[in-house]
Amino acid sequence: MAGQAPTIQVPTDAELLQAQADLWRHSLYYLTSMGLRCAIKLGIPTAIHNFGGVTSLPDLMAALSLPASKQPFLGRLMRVLVTSGVFAAGGDNSHSEAEAELFRLNPLSRILVDGVVADEHHSQTSFVLAATSPFYTEAALGLADWFRKDIAGPVPSPFEDVHGASLFHESTALLDQELDELVTEGLAAHDNLGIGTIMRECHDLFKGLESLTDCCGGDGTTARAITKAHPHVKCTVLDLPKVIDKAPSDGIVNYVAGDLFHSVPKSQAVMLKLVLHHWSDEDCVKILAQCKKAIPSREEGGKVMVIDIVVDSSSGPTHEAELLMDVAMMVMTNGRQRDETDWSEIFTKAGFNDYKLVKKLGARGVFEVYP
Repeated sequence: MAGQAPTIQVPTDAELLQAQADLWRHSLYYLTSMGLRCAIKLGIPTAIHNFGGVTSLPDLMAALSLPASKQPFLGRLMRVLVTSGVFAAGGDNSHSEAEAELFRLNPLSRILVDGVVADEHHSQTSFVLAATSPFYTEAALGLADWFRKDIAGPVPSPFEDVHGASLFHESTALLDQELDELVTEGLAAHDNLGIGTIMRECHDLFKGLESLTDCCGGDGTTARAITKAHPHVKCTVLDLPKVIDKAPSDGIVNYVAGDLFHSVPKSQAVMLKLVLHHWSDEDCVKILAQCKKAIPSREEGGKVMVIDIVVDSSSGPTHEAELLMDVAMMVMTNGRQRDETDWSEIFTKAGFNDYKLVKKLGARGVFEVYP
């Protein structure tokens, strides 16, 4: 006797129509990402900035030197980017119909403006271009095949599985030199954003410190900001040779080429800022163990500062961003995002005796971890 076909709960008319609309959104979200990529490639945020932060569609067309026939299409793209929160519509203080076709920068699009020299302005265009690159999207498209594979030993990320290279590794340059440079630039911009906020909100983090090593500190942007705000702190940057070779020799920051898995320069404190979420729990323990070797006892002021995403149980856009970043780490690296319990377990496994979550700033948590 054939088994009965499973039944399904039929949605109400209103639920069915809403479900279809939601399905459209989820299926087509990639067009928002591609629209954002397009806006950056065209230079739209920078063009609006050059107009003083607000401009009309015709003026934007002229500034971008786009064919007049494309104006209606650009208007449609801008409309969806306004709806998704990338840009704002209208003037700052007026809601008249005459200003309905104006587009202006908001906090999100301001961090996509290039060519601006200002404290704490770190353009995020490289991060977006890397995250929406064909290499990233192709890895994500291979997720279903990756899940089906029964792989013995360490499980490679979908990125590694598809491309045969590991992100943030020398093999990335062998895969594509332009991608490697874009990823390096995007990572630096991403990591440096918000350091001023951290120093203002967590000023005591650097109180009494004499020396600090910024692991994976890139060109020293964060270290120089710390030294500027706290001249008594002697900062050292540890990063890979390919990064250190391009770092400025300004005499303010000491640069050391190396690998944090093998050795960390000795200092009173070590900083890991948005580093550990790229690595597995096992690798995080190895990294933290090297950091522990580099610092003195807690009584002598020794500590490791971990600044990283802390997933919480709240709802809303920030929580959604945390979860999307977690899947991004799954697709592109062997890392993941962690809640406070996960972080506590890693600190303990690495041999630390105590920690304190100093503050949660947006998605980031600022930890002091004590030997």
